Amino acid sequence: MSGGATAGAITWPIGLPQRMNASGFTETLPDLALRTEMDAGPRKARRRFTTGPTTIEGTVTLRGSQPTLLDTFYRDITAGGTLPFDWTHPRTGALATLRFTAPPAFAPVAGDVWRATLKLEVLP
Repeated sequence: MSGGATAGAITWPIGLPQRMNASGFTETLPDLALRTEMDAGPRKARRRFTTGPTTIEGTVTLRGSQPTLLDTFYRDITAGGTLPFDWTHPRTGALATLRFTAPPAFAPVAGDVWRATLKLEVLP
């Protein structure tokens, strides 16, 4: 379900929250089936793949300089989200290899507190 950590991989910065907020967290398992419509009756289904990426979406609460750290991590360290990184899977707690599927989105909460929405895929 979650990818194994890769040797020498980029790791999630220690200066950022180490867990996503529970509120609003979603996880979608990979669709591994191929479904075919029939002229009559139920669709046929068969397994198409044995594994695939799981998608997760959630938020982290950032304070002080953390929004800048996340911005730098996304833009520079993961090359605009193209490079995978190791982080703790939000649901299982196991180390997983993830990759951004969209840029982080920042929203102000209050004062120097920000909420960043992360859209990620767990690589098999």
